[in-house]
Amino acid sequence: MRKVLPFIQPDYFTGIHQKLFKELASFVAKYNKLPTEESFRVEVDQSDRFANANDYTEASAIIPDIFKIEEIDTQWLENTTEKWCQDQAVHKAVLEAITVIDGKHKTLSKNALPDLLQKALAVSFDTNIGHDYIEAFSDRYDFYHAQEERIEFDIEKLNLITKGGLPNKTLNIALAGTGVGKSLFMCHVAGSVLAQGKNVLYITMEMSEERIAERIDANLLDVPLDQIPNLSFDMFSNKIAKLKKMTNGKLIVKEYPTGSAHSNHFRALLNELKLKKKFVPDMIFIDYLNICASSRMKAMGGSINSYTYIKAIAEELRGLAVEFDVPIVSATQTTRSGYGSSDPGLEDTSESFGLPATADLMFALVSNEELEAQNQIMIKQLKNRYNDPATHKRFVVGIDRSRMKLFDVSESQQNLVQDVPVFDNSTAQEKFSNFKME
Repeated sequence: MRKVLPFIQPDYFTGIHQKLFKELASFVAKYNKLPTEESFRVEVDQSDRFANANDYTEASAIIPDIFKIEEIDTQWLENTTEKWCQDQAVHKAVLEAITVIDGKHKTLSKNALPDLLQKALAVSFDTNIGHDYIEAFSDRYDFYHAQEERIEFDIEKLNLITKGGLPNKTLNIALAGTGVGKSLFMCHVAGSVLAQGKNVLYITMEMSEERIAERIDANLLDVPLDQIPNLSFDMFSNKIAKLKKMTNGKLIVKEYPTGSAHSNHFRALLNELKLKKKFVPDMIFIDYLNICASSRMKAMGGSINSYTYIKAIAEELRGLAVEFDVPIVSATQTTRSGYGSSDPGLEDTSESFGLPATADLMFALVSNEELEAQNQIMIKQLKNRYNDPATHKRFVVGIDRSRMKLFDVSESQQNLVQDVPVFDNSTAQEKFSNFKME
């Protein structure tokens, strides 16, 4: 009863059986145990559900069979009940889908059909009731030594701080000011993941599909961004053909209007891609989080502040990552004060501090004239659930903005002192040695 009851819905039954189930479920919820036949008859006698004489007579005839005691294989009963629940859920979903298709459903539109059927197909009895710390130590030991599947970066330092790349079911955020390189970073990583033979879905709400694809072209084809339009069709097609031979992966770029798409749109897109193109992404990029919508809240509501709204979006996207077993990479803006800072922190996250609370990995992209002159960009760890964020807290990588590329720099260029802002490595004595009081 305790294993099965949470998964059974009253709608799985019809007629008098539904009324009896509701009465049984009500008793268990109230007393936390099964009724005896005698106590259940009393409940039925007193219930308004059986006020009709025919219902009462039919229920009275069924009750002895409910409490009939017989030896039975409990595992078989659980498995059979699970299959019955799955069949009932699918049947109910199909009937509901018909009302949606006919336009008679009060709340759902046709966009909800994939989600409706997916939920029905996902019905199962979860028998996991927790990890027994003492008895299940061997399972825990195996977990410690299991090789977690990760998608690697092509940047050595990023692999170092993430212990080999991004694991599935995670939300990873790049923090940067306007024009620093959020989209460049995501386009570069998307290109590198595609080059590994992985499938990539890039969702954009800031630039058009063609502009994102153009940036990835510059990266993968190794052609300056402003020179791509000058390529002849034959040259362009030959470069794409060579790229196709190098990878078995696919890259899909999908554009949504700014501020209008949320996790349910992305979920429907993923289901549609799987159904129509047999495309299942290994990594998802969303450009970028702050201009997504929330599926649970209305942005224009007077009671919704930016903290709550952005945190809701972050939670929904991380839930999507868990549901589809992929890492999601997105970005967010800095605050006005953080834009010019050479040493941004989590407090410089714009709109909502709830975003860093939800993210698994968060790092800042920092640039200034000094770094630009050296074709470098600094990365500062802000939050890291994969590794110690104090190790390699700051480091620089090379940047080629014309080709939308990032690259490793030599160790001699990593002249950053741990936990000291990158633009000021001098000691206090050196700083003030030439300072004289007037």
